Amino acid sequence: MKKTLRIVLVVLILAAALFFWWRHYFVFGEGVKAGDLNYLVRKGYIFKTWEGKLIQTGFKTPTPGAIQSNEFEFSMVNDSLAHVLERASGKFVELRYKEYIRPLPWRGMSRYVVIEILDISDQDRDEDTPTLIPYQTI
Repeated sequence: MKKTLRIVLVVLILAAALFFWWRHYFVFGEGVKAGDLNYLVRKGYIFKTWEGKLIQTGFKTPTPGAIQSNEFEFSMVNDSLAHVLERASGKFVELRYKEYIRPLPWRGMSRYVVIEILDISDQDRDEDTPTLIPYQTI
């Protein structure tokens, strides 16, 4: 009976550890987001983490004819990258990130964790990109 109980206990502990790893350390997705950096702040009660918001302009909205701004909220664990990015508030940035299923307190409040800064520039549009003309009624 003791041997069976030990085996069941070991299997339960391994299953719990695997579940915890899958929820918090398994990289669900990776990608690149680009937009205007709204802010980057370091905050937290116990674990101080870098939290930021990127504003992506776009046209996809639930209301026809409206323009919507998409927000991308992210966390950063690398202090040296965060110090570079905090000086780029209001600029157009491209960020590479990893997406996890659930956040961890010492990794940040977001499921999205920025791992690399690809580009920081003052302009977000090329010269070939047309500008939007406001809607006018006749």
